[in-house]
Amino acid sequence: MKIGKRTVLALLGGTMMVAAGNLAAQEAAPGKVEAVKPRAGANPAPARKQGEGAGPFNKMVIRGVTLIDGSGAPPRGPVDIVVEKNVIADILPAGTPGLPLKQGREPRDFDYEIDATGMYVTPGFVDMHVHGSTSDKAPDLSYSYKLWLAHGVTTVRGVDLAPFEISLSERARSARNEIAAPRIFAYQRPGQGKGWTGGRVNTPEKARAWVQWAAKQGIDGIKILDSEDQPPEVMAAIMDEAKKTKLGTVAHLSQIGVGRMNAVQAGEAGLGTVTHFYGHFESMLKNGQVQNWRHDYNYADEQDRFGDVANLGDESVEPGSPEWWDYLEKQKANKVTFDPTMTIYAAGRDLMRARNADWHDKYTMPQLWGFYQSSRENHGSYFYDWTLATEVKWRKFYDKFMRLLNDYKNIGGRVTTGSDSGFIFEPYGFGYIQELEMLQEAGFNPSQVLMAATLNGALTLYEPKGQPVPPIGTVRVGKLADLVILKENPLQNFKTLYGTGALRLNESTQKLERVGGVSYTVKDGIVYDAKKLLADVAEMVASEKRRMGMPETGLPHP
Repeated sequence: MKIGKRTVLALLGGTMMVAAGNLAAQEAAPGKVEAVKPRAGANPAPARKQGEGAGPFNKMVIRGVTLIDGSGAPPRGPVDIVVEKNVIADILPAGTPGLPLKQGREPRDFDYEIDATGMYVTPGFVDMHVHGSTSDKAPDLSYSYKLWLAHGVTTVRGVDLAPFEISLSERARSARNEIAAPRIFAYQRPGQGKGWTGGRVNTPEKARAWVQWAAKQGIDGIKILDSEDQPPEVMAAIMDEAKKTKLGTVAHLSQIGVGRMNAVQAGEAGLGTVTHFYGHFESMLKNGQVQNWRHDYNYADEQDRFGDVANLGDESVEPGSPEWWDYLEKQKANKVTFDPTMTIYAAGRDLMRARNADWHDKYTMPQLWGFYQSSRENHGSYFYDWTLATEVKWRKFYDKFMRLLNDYKNIGGRVTTGSDSGFIFEPYGFGYIQELEMLQEAGFNPSQVLMAATLNGALTLYEPKGQPVPPIGTVRVGKLADLVILKENPLQNFKTLYGTGALRLNESTQKLERVGGVSYTVKDGIVYDAKKLLADVAEMVASEKRRMGMPETGLPHP
């Protein structure tokens, strides 16, 4: 379904039909459906407007807050956090729990003060797997940026965020705080970049040359997809050269190449991060290194591609077996990070839930909603005939994947949080919070989830640069002021982090109320009102609906 071209909305049992965008009757019938379309480009975000974020200040004080510092330490407080420019300058006791706060507390020479009495503060969240809102999903990148900030995400790793040149430009603009955006790390794919003249990166020599060229352009790391151009010898060259040039690496070990280089082999070759679930279970197959493909399987058919991934659950060794622990211990020894992105494939477990989530009507762009609908053209829109049997298979597969993640965490392996939002009914920001939920479901306690969302991501981003002590990821004196300020305790219920909040019965009125949501996100010392960011996004969505001739409330459902 494509909004604005040939979509019709059936309302009231089919008695009323509305053409989305009033264009359906004007345009010619659609032509032949082509293969999955290449990713669209992205439009840079507009400059930050006056009043869009406050600061940074010579001295800002956040008063009376309970601190959850991201290091695994328990909550403590109340404290006053002093921020000078974009750096945490001091953390001072503000009183004793259960007693009134001390009055007239120093410092008094502040430029800006936030009364956070009774509230909570955490480090800014790190989303380790993002793609920005491309031009077929939203007018510009600010749509994704504002949703990330509104959910407390102050740092993102683009894999890739946008085309090569735009990624680097947006990273620089964010670093200068010219745009309302998280801190950006630009991981690009081999062969990208208009200035690259070496052609396809399909030999070890070309791989090393591209890595050296891309490092000089200033990228932070490399996203590897083991396509036909990247057999094991090319991937090994990329990872080796990346280490020499202090670039990070993350790999999506797809079905095309995983039969020759699975996750344990990639770890031995020097890979930094395995993203998604690809490669893990192929390292532990019961019957050799290659998955047992159906005779009529077709990788180009995305329902085959994504539906049959869950078959790995039955084809791999049992949790707790010697082979299971051997795999995890090898990955830990090779210092491989697991970035599971469970959220992006969660619709495979329950498509109806994903399609009808609370946030779509108000915060999902109509173009993005159209992109989500089942289509053989749009990547990730593969629910052509998604059956209960497939969902059950996916639920069992996720049980096993969650066990793998929890076991890796328990032996000291590093797990981070990434969302890959913008596909499969997962909008930016909201999908990230669901990843926190799913880590808790996997067996992580809430403090471990928070560490995965903050410190673990920071370490993974900065270690390849030769910075084992990152400037973000914890709330400590001397760290950059990337903070999330909340009315609800996230350790009590991560669902309160959603921009739409969580439902709670008010015992006085006996009515349900929505509680939670981030109150303020502080990025680089700049204070963003998260509710205002959400209101901006809601107006962006409504504006697009008006432009397309759609009702401002709701979205067309098939």
